[in-house]
Amino acid sequence: MTSHFLAELISFLDGLPEPRIVMNADYRIIAANAAYVREFGGGRQISGRACYEVSHRFNVPCDLAGESCPLKMSLEAGEPQRVLHLHHTPTGEEHVIVETSPVRDESGAIAYFVETMRIVRQASSQAAARGLVGRSPAFVAMLDKMMRVAPADAAVLLLGETGTGKELVATAIHEASSRADGPFVAVDCAGMTETLFEAELFGYEKGAFTGASHRKQGLVEAASGGTLFLDEIGELPLNLQVKLLRLLETGTYRRVGGVDWLPVDFRLISATHRDLAAMVEAETFRRDLYFRINTFPIHTPALHERSSDIPLLANSLLGRVDRKKNRAFSPAALVWLTQQRFRGNIRELRNLIERASLLADGNSIELEHLTAMADTLPAAAPCLPGNGFALDRLVSLDEVENRYLAWVRRHHQGDMDSLARQLGVSTRTLYRKLEKLD
Repeated sequence: MTSHFLAELISFLDGLPEPRIVMNADYRIIAANAAYVREFGGGRQISGRACYEVSHRFNVPCDLAGESCPLKMSLEAGEPQRVLHLHHTPTGEEHVIVETSPVRDESGAIAYFVETMRIVRQASSQAAARGLVGRSPAFVAMLDKMMRVAPADAAVLLLGETGTGKELVATAIHEASSRADGPFVAVDCAGMTETLFEAELFGYEKGAFTGASHRKQGLVEAASGGTLFLDEIGELPLNLQVKLLRLLETGTYRRVGGVDWLPVDFRLISATHRDLAAMVEAETFRRDLYFRINTFPIHTPALHERSSDIPLLANSLLGRVDRKKNRAFSPAALVWLTQQRFRGNIRELRNLIERASLLADGNSIELEHLTAMADTLPAAAPCLPGNGFALDRLVSLDEVENRYLAWVRRHHQGDMDSLARQLGVSTRTLYRKLEKLD
């Protein structure tokens, strides 16, 4: 590849708005465009340095430091590769989408690589006053899926325990999508009756029923051009699932009391803490609706799956709820928080921090401020010998299941519905298995 071609490539990249660099196969940066220097340079020399040194402060390539390396992946695959990394910037570490594309010479051999960076504005790796916060592997895996599906119009299903921030995730997907300038409309499906569901979702015409003194716009119409977020969709009764399915299949709806079928255009995001697959098998959730809403499932991790994020989340939440500014947790308080098993997840953590902030008078949130009103908060139980499920010899799979069910029944303190959800079966199936065990 001639130096003239390389000069033209660098000149072309310099006029593009997104940060880009040109590298060789030895990870050396040949050139960086103006946008990259502005967002990632920090006044330092870029050309001639290793990409992993500039982005991560590593002394070795990413793949040797426990990270996925898009350059190595692109070299092996011979095509563009994309990853989500934490990159250093002049303002601190940021979540960055990195896409590396090979550039071939006249003979078809890979001569250079062009790397494009896009900072994820919808999430922070540092304490933040709003939005998603995290940097643990479980959080980054979720964020990567979010950023991959956001530009598409595919239906997204958010799955995870109560209190994991599913509405924040839905909002972030909306903000990263091509519909960001449109409305984001959230609907709580829990406790929906047929009359309320149709009136709220589809709206109604004047005179449709007693008290309908004017035409009312429904939430479906309000979401047109944007995103419709159906929270706790697993709580929707079967008869209402049919009405929702028709809306999703036809892209039309009819107001209560209306005659005309009206077209609507929205992106659907649904969320539930229930095991919808088990509900489908138990015939309490329609199979056709399940596949309609489950185009792209995303797991929202519970706090125990991302415990390394707890100090970061705690500092973010303190800044959001504290009546006094610039207070901080004592080291002992942060250690204690990290050791807890928050069954209510981020919602429970926020409540606890807000209580502690009201009890504290000084400039620090101490351990006693947290423990004073956390009597019922269960600490994470250590895995001691005798506490866990174990086998002392080889047994049949049927016997493994029977022994495990007997152990679960002795240790589980919740109701049968919650136990069935954790085991990934329907409540009916669980009862049948326990009856067989007895």
